[in-house]
Amino acid sequence: MSDEAHLDPNIPGNPAYHFTIVPPGTAARAGWSRRAPLVAGARLGTKCVHAGVQPDSAYGAVMPPIYQTSTFAFRDVCTNAGYDYTRSGNPTRAALEEAITVLEGGAGATCTSTGMSAVLVALNLLPHGSHLLCTVDCYGGTFRALEHARAAYGLEVTYLELADLEAVRAAFRENTRMVWIETPSNPLLRLTDIRAVSALARARGALAVVDNTFLSPVQQRPFERGADLVVHSTTKYLNGHSDVVGGAVVAAPNQPALVQRIQSVNNLLGTSQSPHDCFLVLRGLKTLQLRMRAHEAGARAVAEFLAGHPAVAKVHYPGLPSHPQHALATEQQHGFGGMISFELKDGSRARVDHLLRTVRWFTLAESLGGVESLIAHPASMTHASMSPEARRRAGITDAVVRLSIGIEEPEDLVADLAAALESLPA
Repeated sequence: MSDEAHLDPNIPGNPAYHFTIVPPGTAARAGWSRRAPLVAGARLGTKCVHAGVQPDSAYGAVMPPIYQTSTFAFRDVCTNAGYDYTRSGNPTRAALEEAITVLEGGAGATCTSTGMSAVLVALNLLPHGSHLLCTVDCYGGTFRALEHARAAYGLEVTYLELADLEAVRAAFRENTRMVWIETPSNPLLRLTDIRAVSALARARGALAVVDNTFLSPVQQRPFERGADLVVHSTTKYLNGHSDVVGGAVVAAPNQPALVQRIQSVNNLLGTSQSPHDCFLVLRGLKTLQLRMRAHEAGARAVAEFLAGHPAVAKVHYPGLPSHPQHALATEQQHGFGGMISFELKDGSRARVDHLLRTVRWFTLAESLGGVESLIAHPASMTHASMSPEARRRAGITDAVVRLSIGIEEPEDLVADLAAALESLPA
């Protein structure tokens, strides 16, 4: 008997090895089946790696394929394989929507082309003649969208400090249909008690929407505190690599009817995210927990340094015990995040501009949540579209500088800021 007769034919590399190529879609039993309960009971870090992703049913690809197609063939008249047109649905997007749903603990999600289109999907749930309550220092793009809706469609908007529960209670009207919660807020990192404000909204028949972009589901889970919808700019921490723009809207587990509504609105508006961008965000999710730990470690070191520097008047970071809402942050959040803003003493534009131009490891750019550290001047960048009066009302002065802390070594970031602050002109 030859040696080859003793070789296992199922081991690649053996002369007797044989295999069969099965064309995709020939039979369900030819591929790999999705095991939906795979992440059930898993901890968050494991969910980040596995949520929404199973071996592809055609060839067993570990990462989901990019279904880069506009249209899908019908198997027969009025019969398709679950998809007909990519604006309405795409397998790569469905995988990302499943993953974000799992991480947020929701009933379902829809992924959009940008963070702003996620905002628009949520706002388009409102009936004509609605009134909305919003965080006073919301993101500049959200402010623009609300002001456009006010002027063009008659949406009524009240901006206020959502931390003042008595003011929130008094601001509700008969036609209030939504409360827009940004916590921590952009750029001053003010907090809103999600549980308390959501309860007020629910009692009055309004939806509580939480923009969870700054913390991600790793460090804040709004549905556990009564929110109805969660909105993300997936451009930021969920993707984490500054190479894609995207958004997501997620419905609460007790709001299954909202899933179909947000998906229908996304399809109607034509704001669905492209398959390739969905693939990139799925890749980013796998390291989300690890990156959030690194972002926070760097932010703590930088915030503590800035809080003790004589050129700095105020530091806005909920992780500092000196933050007025530190106790709420400790109770409501699962971490303090990687975003910091601070104000210079004698915060003239000349001194602020010098700082923006002098730092080495901080790139002067908008956006946030990437692996690289960024520095921004909200009054002239992210919130420039707000009127001076609106910025004044929100507390966004020319002295405010915003930092997105990346995953560089914290010591390098501190040394960079120290050198820049020491060189400030008198």
